[in-house]
Amino acid sequence: MSGRGKNSPRRAATRLLRPLLFALLLPLALAAPLAAQPASDPVPLSFNDSGEEQRFHALVAELRCVMCQNQSLADSNAQIAQDLRREVLELMRQGKDDAEIKDFLVARYGEFVLYRPQVESKTWLLWFGPALVLLAGGFVVARIVRQRSAASAPAPADDEQEW
Repeated sequence: MSGRGKNSPRRAATRLLRPLLFALLLPLALAAPLAAQPASDPVPLSFNDSGEEQRFHALVAELRCVMCQNQSLADSNAQIAQDLRREVLELMRQGKDDAEIKDFLVARYGEFVLYRPQVESKTWLLWFGPALVLLAGGFVVARIVRQRSAASAPAPADDEQEW
């Protein structure tokens, strides 16, 4: 017996295992959307005074969430953003200034964490690339306009020709 027949033990086992496997995986599939919900911040941040709060909000607005690529640390609801906001507040309370806090986060997560990275040799393209593209586009447009105007210019009048 090769195990390929209509009533083979292999087919019988497959028929029994499929519903069992489905029953085991169904709760996982139904629970997946629940696990994907953003975590709520259990304890909201408390500030010592309004100056600390203003400085904190200004600082986290300049920092990018490392998980949500186009959201600031202030706007993100990701768990890591909540953790980073707490860490920023803790660093502020340790007496570090904004530059030291940014340096700490850059050392940990890279330049990506800054919305406005510093101008250095490795970020020149980021800072000046759009201007270079704009200049190159202006040069191309000017050249095309000159070529078309030269091609469509009327022929110079010839005074020796009689009509």
